[in-house]
Amino acid sequence: MAEAHQAVAFQFTITPEGIDLQLSYQALNQIYLSGVRSWKKRVSRMRNRVIKGVYPASPSSWLFVAIGILATIYMQSDPSMGLIAEIQQRLPLSLHVSLSAQGQTMVSALVFSTLLWLSLILALRFCLKLLLSYHQWMFEQHGRVSNTTKVWVTLLRLLSGRKPLLYSYQTSLPHLPVPAVRDTLTRYLESVRPLLTDPEYKRMTDLANEFESSLGNRLQRYLKLKALWATNYVSDWWEEYIYLRGRGPIMVNSNYYGMDFLYVTPTSVQAARAGNTITALLLYRRMVNREELTPSRVPGTVIPLCAAQCERMFNTTRTPGVETDVLQHWQDSEFVAVYSRGRYYRLWVYRAGRLLSAREIEHQIQWILDDPSPPLPGEEKLGALTAGDRVPWAQIRKEHFSSGVNKRSLDIIEKAAFFVTLDDEAQGMKGDDPTGNLDRYAKSLLHGKCYDRWFDKSFSIVIYKNGKSGLNAEHSWADAPTVAHLWEYTLATDAFQLGYTEDGHCKGEVDRSLPPPHRLSWEIPSEVQDQIFSSLTLAKALADDVDCHVFPFRDFGKGKIKKLRVSPDAFIQISLQLAYFRDRGSFCLTYEASMTRLFREGRTETVRSCSNQSCAFVKALEGGEGADQCKRLFRQASEKHQNLYRMAMTGAGIDRHLFCLYVVSKYLGVDSPFLKEVLSEPWRLSTSQTPVQQMELFDLKNHPDFVSLGGGFGPVADDGYGVSYIIVGEDMINFHVSSKHSCGETDSHRFGAQIAKALQDIMAVLSADTASSSKGPAQPQSKKLL
Repeated sequence: MAEAHQAVAFQFTITPEGIDLQLSYQALNQIYLSGVRSWKKRVSRMRNRVIKGVYPASPSSWLFVAIGILATIYMQSDPSMGLIAEIQQRLPLSLHVSLSAQGQTMVSALVFSTLLWLSLILALRFCLKLLLSYHQWMFEQHGRVSNTTKVWVTLLRLLSGRKPLLYSYQTSLPHLPVPAVRDTLTRYLESVRPLLTDPEYKRMTDLANEFESSLGNRLQRYLKLKALWATNYVSDWWEEYIYLRGRGPIMVNSNYYGMDFLYVTPTSVQAARAGNTITALLLYRRMVNREELTPSRVPGTVIPLCAAQCERMFNTTRTPGVETDVLQHWQDSEFVAVYSRGRYYRLWVYRAGRLLSAREIEHQIQWILDDPSPPLPGEEKLGALTAGDRVPWAQIRKEHFSSGVNKRSLDIIEKAAFFVTLDDEAQGMKGDDPTGNLDRYAKSLLHGKCYDRWFDKSFSIVIYKNGKSGLNAEHSWADAPTVAHLWEYTLATDAFQLGYTEDGHCKGEVDRSLPPPHRLSWEIPSEVQDQIFSSLTLAKALADDVDCHVFPFRDFGKGKIKKLRVSPDAFIQISLQLAYFRDRGSFCLTYEASMTRLFREGRTETVRSCSNQSCAFVKALEGGEGADQCKRLFRQASEKHQNLYRMAMTGAGIDRHLFCLYVVSKYLGVDSPFLKEVLSEPWRLSTSQTPVQQMELFDLKNHPDFVSLGGGFGPVADDGYGVSYIIVGEDMINFHVSSKHSCGETDSHRFGAQIAKALQDIMAVLSADTASSSKGPAQPQSKKLL
């Protein structure tokens, strides 16, 4: 095989004259160049450690401190107040012998300068951490900024003036605070009040009071102890117990998807789209490895967000276990795993330390597409093991994939930078049935054929036959904003930076000496094939039950909403409450994901969007109340929602605190009827906004068709809805709705129609008298504050 010959650096034979050594200079040159690339990466990582280790100062600032100290000594002044002389006395005897008195003074001064410099760095870092712990700015309205916040903004800008690396802020981010038990219980009872009858609310209040007076404070002490010791008191337990310990399928239940552009496909050539997409992803990985990405910030501000989730973006796989899965991350890999028509390949994307061009990767992908070889027995549907229950997959993996050819092939997939599926179907909106096509497109990305994705990989890229693309992401390692940032860069780089030739192929030249991709080998016995069939049967039943509906809402967008001085997110969330009430005739516990990345290793918190205020507005609107009354109630509901969102972002949420208290109770072996009931409450309406974080990458003014469709996820409750939405530009909101066919009370298309009508009806109410509406309370403008 060609790749076997490429792997041989030298050969030797035994001759009568001795050993005949035959060196392959080409292969040795490849080894040398690969080694150079490896050492360059090591040097780069070492340099980055130094730069971020001294942030917000710079390494060169040491020179200024040292020169300043030496200058004062030259002027016969002692800025150290005797410390330099003390250091000089404690120098090693060898320096006393070899150096003159002046030399000893200089060495002592440099030691003092270094200690002073390090002390200043620690002081600056401490000040930056204090500044980043201030969150009152988020609760202030535009035009009413306090003097404290103005001073805080100035100081934060001064300390953040130097260009940071991706992880420069990590050690300066504050730790997530542990709320008081009483505060959390008060907020919880307020959140469930509109969902309970008076007797039910009294019962829940009694349970909460009993918990606070007995077990609550005991659990809280353990939690505070963890908060002192751990970087984040929530994230490790959240990752383990919510994601990794789940024993059911991660397909649909956990993994989520991201879509391509709505209206355009840059090329219809499948191999070319794969070439540019893979290249863009690898360029992003290079920036992550070199820490060249600008740290994410609160939109429109200088306030940094935690970047820890970027660390496991590439070269990461969730490996199954009997009791719990494990996230495995490798430092680097020079290949990707590719699936095409039932066959698996390893595609090398580097050669001699050089990243292959997009045109070369296209050439390699086309070779895979043209490969006529059939799948090996059991190979075609092997990926179904990652779509079924975790325990059978863990057992099969241990018994049949822990040695030999199966282990080598599985290692290649799991250690790959990411997974690529060359789908043999065409997807997208175009065609005779654009609405149905979008729905089928979403289902394809969410679960595919249940065996043509590797759901354990941190993310899998899907390239369709007609050039459309998308991704499927595993959830345990990171949340949607991190993946969305990657996908935004990929789409923009593919379309606007790399580009295509007139006939739809990637730009660049091809090195014809490149070895072809390596076809993976498998030896899959009958018992493994039986388990593949069982996992596939379970996964297909789950996939067939999902009802997906994707629709762009074009009547208006955030531009018109903001003219009414209303938060677009609050507007949409209250519209979802109205839509659900019309759809089901009642209110439900509603989950909206909010980030806590203002804190180190922060992930998400729940915004309980169904509030007393939102329910009062919905009842008033449905009850035929006057426009003025509805407007007043809507303003109250909007302000309440914004306040709930801010509290969740600043560590004063409800659900993560209660979740951690529950975990502590399980470790202690004590039962809490209150926590047990709270943690078992179903989220019948689970919602999430996909943020657009890099609008500078997309020129929507000159290229209005290059708008993102966003992404979505499966329903959380069997009798509920999953709703994801992305606010695109000023005039469009794209929605992704999911539910289950097996529930007779839910219908994704019906609910989608209710969402559109709710948006229109609320806009009609608020726009009835624009003049009076504009006199309402101003929306907090945190984006304009900084």
